[in-house]
Amino acid sequence: MTFAPWSKEAAISVLATTRDEPGPVLISLQALQKYFGYVPPDAIALVADACNVSRADVHGVLTFYHDLQINPVPRNTVHLCGAEACQAVGARELAKALEESGNVRIETAYCFGNCALGPAAMVDGKLIGRATVEMLIAATEGGKAS
Repeated sequence: MTFAPWSKEAAISVLATTRDEPGPVLISLQALQKYFGYVPPDAIALVADACNVSRADVHGVLTFYHDLQINPVPRNTVHLCGAEACQAVGARELAKALEESGNVRIETAYCFGNCALGPAAMVDGKLIGRATVEMLIAATEGGKAS
């Protein structure tokens, strides 16, 4: 995934499409993250103004939801299932091996609903079953994962 670089003008354009939605703060933050890949600190005041709330309100929503990022996320991120079924078939060992490779950032997720094909992982929105280090590194580098 490629994201646009931060610009105030682009952020204002994104916010113009979300401010009239129900629950505008969360929707606005999600839209900004989808556009920029994260929610830049400079966007907090813009969201507050667009949604007619305080910056503290925006900051509270931004820090409450784990999926919202305040820093650019490295391109090479693997979401690895940490639920019991995947742990039973080597998810912890897979996470340790990925960390040692130094090529990816690992985020723990809980249950992709792919328990029969554990350990399960997700890279750029693509679900990968019976994941191996090689498969996940190939997927983060734009290669094919099977």
